[in-house]
Amino acid sequence: MPPGRLRALVLAAGLGKRLRPLTEATPKPLLPVAGVPILGHTLAQLAALGCEAAAVNLHPFGEQVRRRFGGDFAGMPLTYSEEPELLGTLGALFPLRDFFAPADLILLVNGDSLCRWPLKRMIRAHLSAGSPATLLLSGRADPRAFGGGVGVDRQGNVLSFRPEDPPPPGRGEVARRLVFAGAHVLSPALLSRVGPQPADIVRDLYVPLLAETRLGSLVTRRPWHDLGTPRRFLEGALDWARTGWPERLWRHAWVSPEAGVAAGAEVRRSAVEAGARVAEGARVERSVLLPGARVGEGCFLREVIVGFGASLPAGSWVERRVVTARGAGEAPGPDESMVGGVVYTPLEGGT
Repeated sequence: MPPGRLRALVLAAGLGKRLRPLTEATPKPLLPVAGVPILGHTLAQLAALGCEAAAVNLHPFGEQVRRRFGGDFAGMPLTYSEEPELLGTLGALFPLRDFFAPADLILLVNGDSLCRWPLKRMIRAHLSAGSPATLLLSGRADPRAFGGGVGVDRQGNVLSFRPEDPPPPGRGEVARRLVFAGAHVLSPALLSRVGPQPADIVRDLYVPLLAETRLGSLVTRRPWHDLGTPRRFLEGALDWARTGWPERLWRHAWVSPEAGVAAGAEVRRSAVEAGARVAEGARVERSVLLPGARVGEGCFLREVIVGFGASLPAGSWVERRVVTARGAGEAPGPDESMVGGVVYTPLEGGT
């Protein structure tokens, strides 16, 4: 149990544009990873931490999320904050002022991140340092893939949020740059700086705070994934499905008990969600089959996401693509191809 009263907000209101076409009809928080929606993995960790209540902000497809999770998760009450217009990572706190009023600490978690977060360690580091905010940083992710990363000194104090920004005067030099890993702890006193307008937590809160005080951090080596693009979703889902196996040794697959894989099919280093089916003679490698996906006889798949209800004809050979069912009246995009009732989108379409 963390010290004091802890309440959390999971930021789940994003449009999921970079994850399209997977998010055309399904909100990003409900995309499954090893049989559990992304949001479910996060809520499970918050409940296990002893969080007394959690809020989830919503924008597109909010009703789907409400129906899936209801009013509580593992005994932890849930509050939903509908945003008719997106308020941003800081503005999302404003409608929840009353929700956070009893809290001694606020935990903010990105809804499109996947990690077995060291939340207790982060809270202890926050309380020990006495800073108004503590950010979790990944010691494994490549800062070059995330805008250059967050600059910290040798003690872990945050000095800058972009490589081109100099540290505050008199604070020393940046010792290394690390990637924000999707979770931070805030003092409730910071709510006084949040207004009703849309706002970004880095630009509108953290950068001004750097001129006044120190911001803390905790570095983790645990695997962390930003699931914001199809490629990153594939990598994160497969990493989670390995359940501790080193990638170089993982030869099998995670297959839902409610999925069907023919005896003559070969599925390796992949994840097969509930309701998906793989026919005789098919070979599936490093791929994710979402609920309702169908892989026909003799198909070959490598680094493919087969979307909800999409059906690959027998003998298909597909690599590095997202395969989705064709919607009514849908026309392919400039980088897409359409064959029958199936749309093929390059896996590397997102950044």
